[in-house]
Amino acid sequence: MSPTERDTGTAAANGTAGMGALHRAAAILGAFTPAHRELTLAALVQRSGLPRSTTHRTADTMIRLGWLDKPRDRYRIGNRLFEISGLAPVRHELREAVLPYLQDLYQATRTTVQLGVLDSPRVLVVEKITGHRPMPMLSQVGGTIPAHCSGLGRAILAWSDAATVDTVIEAGLTARTPWTLTSPVGLRRELAAVPDRGWAVDQEEGNTGVCCVAAPVFGPLGDVVAALSVTGPTGLVRAERVGPAVRMAAAAASRAYSTRRR
Repeated sequence: MSPTERDTGTAAANGTAGMGALHRAAAILGAFTPAHRELTLAALVQRSGLPRSTTHRTADTMIRLGWLDKPRDRYRIGNRLFEISGLAPVRHELREAVLPYLQDLYQATRTTVQLGVLDSPRVLVVEKITGHRPMPMLSQVGGTIPAHCSGLGRAILAWSDAATVDTVIEAGLTARTPWTLTSPVGLRRELAAVPDRGWAVDQEEGNTGVCCVAAPVFGPLGDVVAALSVTGPTGLVRAERVGPAVRMAAAAASRAYSTRRR
């Protein structure tokens, strides 16, 4: 081994040693995404940024804990993490309170409905009902979408404080389609119009050919905690037609969630 290789290896080892076990586990869990649900060891090493031996050793420990699973030669998220995730308030309390109204909204519109919470500068999708008309371009449950160009994000931001809106804008208003609103002034103007309307709209700004209409869900203190939406092909989802239904479902969900939280 050359001095350069030895120095590089020592630096990598020292960097890994400086990471706690939880940080190494977090790096491995962070390697998985909706587009990377199963990973070989080589892919896990590449995506986690950890040395191969550290990745292999940490992953083996996580398998024993049930955090990872490894059928054949690929790693994937283990069932124990799924069980634990159900205990999070956003799943256990918010989802359970809102789910009946999502189901009602789906029955009324027969179009994909979603529930999301702000994880600034993005929105975390907490629940989704698609029925027999899947929309693969949409994020799965547990995935995230940009807040600035999504109906869910705008419905939440319209009732959020200025600092929260600033955080989203400072993260960058990236264009997802030719119709994405990328001007801070334009976004603020759009958010200001949402309360009077009662719902937010994303007209092909997140995905070409897709329209989303969303309304906020409030907590017992009157603060916005989430948003629910109807999302579908632009030709089918018209804001003036589905907006009132989305607003009514969100209002009913707000009452149910607030009662549960008291």
